[in-house]
Amino acid sequence: MSIEIEKKYRLSETQRDEIASLLEEFGAEYEGERFEENILYRNDDLIAKGALLRLRRTDDGSFLTFKQHIENASDAKQRIEFESGVDDADEVRSIIESLGLSAALVYEKRRRTYRFRSVEVVFDELPFGLFMEIEGSLSGIAEAEMLLGISALEIEHDTYPRLTVKFGDQKDGVSVARF
Repeated sequence: MSIEIEKKYRLSETQRDEIASLLEEFGAEYEGERFEENILYRNDDLIAKGALLRLRRTDDGSFLTFKQHIENASDAKQRIEFESGVDDADEVRSIIESLGLSAALVYEKRRRTYRFRSVEVVFDELPFGLFMEIEGSLSGIAEAEMLLGISALEIEHDTYPRLTVKFGDQKDGVSVARF
């Protein structure tokens, strides 16, 4: 188990490009770009816990993740996270559905990842906007914000699933945001 700590910011294309240039100037390590399909499963028990189960397919493989929200006073999101790679996403989907969970939403994104000092900085493009996430310790996030001069950026408090519900399409009771 790990505790995920991250802050998310809504960006314009210009802001994204300026911050990417700064990361390169600071010597951040570019780790690449990938496409993701995320399928989130929910049931009453998960909703009551403030949790979700996600099956993610990427160019690098597939992953099953459980996340549960942790209340905190910070403007950074904190969640319990368990994640494991899976060999066959279709078989795992069948197992999940056989347990009585059904897909609640699906969203796609393109992600560019940088390693910057003690944090991971990602630029995410979703069908409904551009975002940046900084993940690491609270002090690491604060240091990255200071060095990148991004204190005036708009913090996005909603998760991608919530944004998918707001801005995605409804198809057979499932919120969907695809390119």
